[in-house]
Amino acid sequence: MRLLVAAVGRLKPGPERDLAARYRERAAQVGRGLGFTACDIAEITESRARRAPDRASEEGAAILAQVANGAVLAVYDERGRSDLTSETIASRIGDWRDAGRAALVLAIGGADGLDPAVRARAELSLSFGAATLPHGLVRVLALEQVYRTLTILAGHPYHRGNLDER
Repeated sequence: MRLLVAAVGRLKPGPERDLAARYRERAAQVGRGLGFTACDIAEITESRARRAPDRASEEGAAILAQVANGAVLAVYDERGRSDLTSETIASRIGDWRDAGRAALVLAIGGADGLDPAVRARAELSLSFGAATLPHGLVRVLALEQVYRTLTILAGHPYHRGNLDER
């Protein structure tokens, strides 16, 4: 299964870009032994349309162009679920992999959010909570969660799970 983070906007050189690259590299390394062939990033150009709905529509079309037939689309959206544990997310991704899904695309929209067509296509909608976060941090957090998911699937000690169960 190929992993792809499709994010609107480009990260400028700096700590967010460095940290995102570090988690992407770690995920790619762990993922190889688990049937994940790649962990890539597609940076989608921000739309220059005048109206917010038009910008979201153009960016949404570019996101959907990254989603091949048979691929899973999961999105980070303010309306998404924030109640899923890392273990639950890992289980769902492992199930998609085991079902033979070719790819998982994790989409991060632009400043105007995700187009309704992208949300409608998504099989999973996640949120990092009610607070608004900068897109660079969302990308770092998304890649950290990809890495965490893969370490959970690998039984790696990076994720120590629920402390109450010890």
